[in-house]
Amino acid sequence: MFQLLKTPIGRLRIIGFFEGISLIVLVFIAVPLKYWGGQPALVKMIGPVHGLLFALFVLTTLSAGVTYRWKFSETSWKVLVACIIPFGTFYIDRYILAPEQASHEKH
Repeated sequence: MFQLLKTPIGRLRIIGFFEGISLIVLVFIAVPLKYWGGQPALVKMIGPVHGLLFALFVLTTLSAGVTYRWKFSETSWKVLVACIIPFGTFYIDRYILAPEQASHEKH
């Protein structure tokens, strides 16, 4: 886990994990509780946390994109779109970020 903190892609993967979890909790638990259960407390608690993680994910994606010279048309847009789709960050982590990180570790 600490090894991931040493690289921009590693940090992006960690932030993506937490951003993905916060989006799932927000969309599938907190929002239904608010609108169907009349209990808005979880949205008030998770909403700002998710917002912060979303902003960090976007900034970290841009940072990694610059560091690794990703072309927006090839990689960056996919990573950025993933953070607005539930489970998207997990898909991107497995099929784009993990292989990208592995390829950079070989060099």
